[in-house]
Amino acid sequence: MANLKTTYLGIDLKNPIIVGANNMVTDVKALKKMENAGAAAIVYKSLFEEQIQLENLEMGESMNEYADRNAEMVSLFPNIDHAGPEEYLMNLYKAQKAVDIPIIASLNAVYHESWVEYAQKIAETGVKGLELNFYSFPKSFETTGKDIVDEQLEVIKAVRKAISIPVSVKLSPFYTNTLQVIKKMDELGVGAFTLFNNLIQPDIDIEEEATFYPYHLSSPTEQKLSLRYAGLLFGEINAAICSNTGIYQGSDVIKMILAGATAVHVVSTLYKNKIDHIQTMLQEMEAWMDKKSYADLAAFRGKLSRKNSSDPYAYKRAQYVDILMKSEDIFKKYPMV
Repeated sequence: MANLKTTYLGIDLKNPIIVGANNMVTDVKALKKMENAGAAAIVYKSLFEEQIQLENLEMGESMNEYADRNAEMVSLFPNIDHAGPEEYLMNLYKAQKAVDIPIIASLNAVYHESWVEYAQKIAETGVKGLELNFYSFPKSFETTGKDIVDEQLEVIKAVRKAISIPVSVKLSPFYTNTLQVIKKMDELGVGAFTLFNNLIQPDIDIEEEATFYPYHLSSPTEQKLSLRYAGLLFGEINAAICSNTGIYQGSDVIKMILAGATAVHVVSTLYKNKIDHIQTMLQEMEAWMDKKSYADLAAFRGKLSRKNSSDPYAYKRAQYVDILMKSEDIFKKYPMV
């Protein structure tokens, strides 16, 4: 029988399917169902510093709404501080107690000091690892790409110095040279890279003439970028490669491992196909491996990476040019008339 075991962030996992950060993990019943379905690990929903700041502001405005209405009444309420990350930390602790598989935390902070402070608090809960969720985008015309990367590198240095648990990084693909950024982070001792962040983008309601933010589930067509980078990075960095976005079936996991991934994150497929679908994905992997006589994942990991592929153009621009040269093929599939 096929052996699906792998090692991620220095953690031995029974298979490469990790549940990525999402809202479902805050439900203990869902956590247990993920474990029973075969998930190897779970990334707990991200702690966002901006959310804590917003809640703190809203709480202050609400409690002070009727302040100073009377000379003898400065405030209706006693001085109460917002709980900050304490509720999140308590829920994170409870999640670990609910299941036996590893729980990995996720953090997205704003300030350098906050990254370190929250990372330390999270590490104290006993999680097996911490994912730094670098959900960043330019806020001004003056900020350079180097400024953003340098800031993130400093955060990695400070967090790794402050905590002893392994650290992974979840990135967006929006860097001038994503490979160079990953290489620099790898040299700082990052244990794994999750590629890529499924960023929430704004939309516009033309009837209301207002912006809104729809919850976006990824589709299988969006996995290609992650596959490309798994293939480019295999054998070039020390960190593990974790493919994310658009991974729906066992065949998708196989593709990522052939390209060079160590593990995958799944979220959207659990919303669309339900949590039990993890078991189906694992069965599909086992059947394929048995058919191909692969005893374990190492037997085919990176087989089709840039480093090992027999096609010298598989991950190069020449591949794109070749497709353009054969553009008439699309009309065979989609006739114009």
